[in-house]
Amino acid sequence: MGQKIVQQHFSHSDFVQFRRRLVEQLKQLKQIINAPAFGKLPLKIGAELELYLVDKQGYVANQSEAVLTKLDDPLFQFEINQYNLELNLAAVNALGTPFSQLESAMLHKLAQLESVTQKLNLDYAAIGILPNLKAGDIDIANMTDQLRYKLLSQQLSNARGAPFKIDIHGEENIHLDLNDVTAEGANTSFQVHMMVPHNEFAQVYNAILLTQPLVTAISANSPFFLTKKGWQETRIALLKQSLDCRIPDMVQHKLPSRVNLACGWLQQDAWQIYAEAVALYPILLPYLTEPDTATSTLPELAELNLHMGTIWSWNRPVYCPNDKGHIRIELRALPAGPSCIDMTANAAFAIGLAYGLRNQSPQIIAMMPFDFADYNFYRAAHQGLDAQIMWPDWEQYKLVQQPISQIIRSYLAIAQQGLVDLGIRQDEAKHYLNVIENRLSSGMTGARWQLNCVEYYQNEYQTHYQQHYEPQVAREVACRQMLQDYIRLSKSNQAVSQWERIWKLN
Repeated sequence: MGQKIVQQHFSHSDFVQFRRRLVEQLKQLKQIINAPAFGKLPLKIGAELELYLVDKQGYVANQSEAVLTKLDDPLFQFEINQYNLELNLAAVNALGTPFSQLESAMLHKLAQLESVTQKLNLDYAAIGILPNLKAGDIDIANMTDQLRYKLLSQQLSNARGAPFKIDIHGEENIHLDLNDVTAEGANTSFQVHMMVPHNEFAQVYNAILLTQPLVTAISANSPFFLTKKGWQETRIALLKQSLDCRIPDMVQHKLPSRVNLACGWLQQDAWQIYAEAVALYPILLPYLTEPDTATSTLPELAELNLHMGTIWSWNRPVYCPNDKGHIRIELRALPAGPSCIDMTANAAFAIGLAYGLRNQSPQIIAMMPFDFADYNFYRAAHQGLDAQIMWPDWEQYKLVQQPISQIIRSYLAIAQQGLVDLGIRQDEAKHYLNVIENRLSSGMTGARWQLNCVEYYQNEYQTHYQQHYEPQVAREVACRQMLQDYIRLSKSNQAVSQWERIWKLN
């Protein structure tokens, strides 16, 4: 969706021609990825961080244009809402110390952002969902003035033909009807791009799908939406529902949402995912580019890439025609925050698990129907480290329900081996996996820290204002006070397991 779109209206002919190009480019892609030289590049890791812009009171600030103008840095980009920004980090070689390099680059760029926001009397937050977000913040009036976002919202709304239903059953139920897709911008993430050897794509991809619940539970950082307690990682439910343009009949016939874990285990290679996308998902933006006339390089496949950009799978293939070409995997389920070291550790854990289990994935998918992987993912998002999920018992060759925290602990060594197999230094792997282990031992994820902190501040409010105690006001005040602490500690770059716990200090 980073592609620049200048056309405001589409005709029936545009849809017909776009569909024709999708089919042609799908055939091209099959030939490209079967070429001997394809994907034979040194492996790299990259990332994108989505952020909130807030004022000094912690409320959203529609100031992305002003901030980007002062930054004057192409690595910072617009996002769907005027109170969002995206930071793109340059890819680094997977060998050696890639995570230290990513963390260092992120800290450097955020320091640059800090200098600009301070001059504008603003602040920023790396957090999955801003806890004190208000219903009025989720409105098309707050959308970035970029044509591609407006067209996307319009096309999704037209396809839906009815309000988008937000219906999240968490610790507190959240119900909301929305007329546009601006709630998508309420979800901010740390998206990690990982290149994989082409001949191992299916094995690595399936290992990612299997272990996504483990990564989601330990990295949970989105427990609030509109000041209400939702899931430990509420983003997972909110993004799916805020972009679900299926009509009821399509849901009943089990057509997949445009936001999903996957359509099933990958049986072949990355081409299968592109083929599913063309076969299953209606075209939203039939923007036609000029024909690619280059003969010395691989084709851009612009229409196919644009179509994939309107499907928000939690783990999405990304085709790149540069050099000899490759298809990497974009890990989209990690939340923004709490701190740079936490986000980098989450990436290391996810990548380590993917590579550590790649050789076992054929055995895994033989034992475990994909529906169980999907169930585990949503269970982990809902309950975090308290979740019980279905997991293979390798000795008995059966699926049994197990505590997710226990599974995470038993798979830390596999993640370590996976990172070493990639060529990452032992001390680098150990450093970031220790962050995960400390979080697991303390039980303190970003979500749990937020929940405990809000509970403390809400109780403080009740103690001081017993005669005029209003629970909703108390919650709003508590969320805002928690956010101020959160932003300060996030910028310290301490791991969240080491953050001060005000509920124990007083």
